[in-house]
Amino acid sequence: MDNIINKCNNCEPAWLCEDCFQKNQTMNKEELEKEISILKERVEANKTMSEGYVNDLAKLQKQLEDVNKPEITPMMIDEIHSAVEKAVEGFDFENTGNYEFEFGMDYDGKVHVESVGLQCAYELTDQIVTKVCNLFKEADCPTDEENERDNKEAEQVADQLNKE
Repeated sequence: MDNIINKCNNCEPAWLCEDCFQKNQTMNKEELEKEISILKERVEANKTMSEGYVNDLAKLQKQLEDVNKPEITPMMIDEIHSAVEKAVEGFDFENTGNYEFEFGMDYDGKVHVESVGLQCAYELTDQIVTKVCNLFKEADCPTDEENERDNKEAEQVADQLNKE
């Protein structure tokens, strides 16, 4: 039984000794504080790592989005910007027939405009698209027959290369 119960050098079993009990409690408190500080450090390290992972993930997602996009030069971007600007400038924003107004009345009898809606957004969009499309030469879309012919030619070339 003496082996099972820890005894203090100066007293009865340790769990009965108030000094030993407080020492154990203080030790537990110190250990807990130490563990808390270690966990805080780990959390901060993981936050930094996870922020890095989030940034890496965002970069990779952007690269995935851009994989099949055609490249565009800064000069073309400027030309597209200019075309859109000209299309918007050419639109008649002052024509009140282009808008739908919803009116309301205040508690004191004053009439006010609650909302304004652009009714001819299609016309504005069409003008912008037309200006941008005029910057490009439209390519012919290959037919199914042309695609099949090109595929057969590619297979024949691949077979010839494999034979050599």
